[in-house]
Amino acid sequence: MARKAFETFEAVSAVVPREGGYHAAIATKAIGGSGAPRFHKLLEEQTFKTAHEADEAAAKELTRLRDVSEDGDLIW
Repeated sequence: MARKAFETFEAVSAVVPREGGYHAAIATKAIGGSGAPRFHKLLEEQTFKTAHEADEAAAKELTRLRDVSEDGDLIW
């Protein structure tokens, strides 16, 4: 799992299970906030066979992430 912190949000590489494999994802959560993180699926056209492969792809995409908006949306 890779992590990237911004001014008010943090983002981590994540995976979302799906039939036949996994989606790569980035989860965002307000720093110091309560509640569940928000998951953003990435590379939706790709299904990864293992969670490890999906997390590696998500970590690579996380390096491109510029910021997270006040609403928790990804800013590329």
